[in-house]
Amino acid sequence: MKPPEIPVLYEDNHLIVIEKPVNMPSQEDPSGDLDALSAVREMIRIRDGKPGNVYLGLVHRLDRPVGGAMVFAKTSKAASRMSELIRTRSIDKEYVAVVHGSLPQREGTLVHYLWKDPGTNMVHVVRKTHRQAKEAVLDYRVLGRTYGFSLVHIRLHTGRTHQIRVQMAASGCPLYGDQKYGARLNRPGQQLALWSRRLAFIHPVRKTPLEISSLPPDAHPWNLWDRDLYAAAWESGPREEEWR
Repeated sequence: MKPPEIPVLYEDNHLIVIEKPVNMPSQEDPSGDLDALSAVREMIRIRDGKPGNVYLGLVHRLDRPVGGAMVFAKTSKAASRMSELIRTRSIDKEYVAVVHGSLPQREGTLVHYLWKDPGTNMVHVVRKTHRQAKEAVLDYRVLGRTYGFSLVHIRLHTGRTHQIRVQMAASGCPLYGDQKYGARLNRPGQQLALWSRRLAFIHPVRKTPLEISSLPPDAHPWNLWDRDLYAAAWESGPREEEWR
């Protein structure tokens, strides 16, 4: 079966960065649905006419409902070096999200300690003293507010399971469409509004700065704000009229 067309945001001999479709697993899971790793590998095999298996290293994962920029390594050298960049938190990972309500400040840092229940696959905020607690840190900036929602730009400092979803819910602002951590405010069938907006890092082989961006779809709830707002740099700050 021919794999779906997946937008390629950047590619060279070492890396390929795609725009992962929403609701596609990053890698094979029990659902048996087509995953991004398999789809991109098959896309390369067909496009380049490769007779055998295509090497593709999974170095970066997005939750199944999340779309946007996602990077794979095309060589084992690149995979090893990208894994080291991730381990040392040397990759800037930025997201945009639509959340319910209003965060207490225009910008700030959220620090929580999280524990994943392996039986339910739910992540919980726990005390720092919990023996399995893992620190979760993110910076946020509110870009706009309207109709009871906030558009938030998020920079991750750690990469915990469901981190953004759990930290925003713990702050009283669950993500739009999040059935797992915001079921009280969301309706079944709503699409989770979380998008991998930007990846920036030093190329693992070329040693030059690399920055890749991806915009969320022009659909609800993303289209509650002007498209040019999404292009705003982290330093640009929210517009006064959006904030009020």
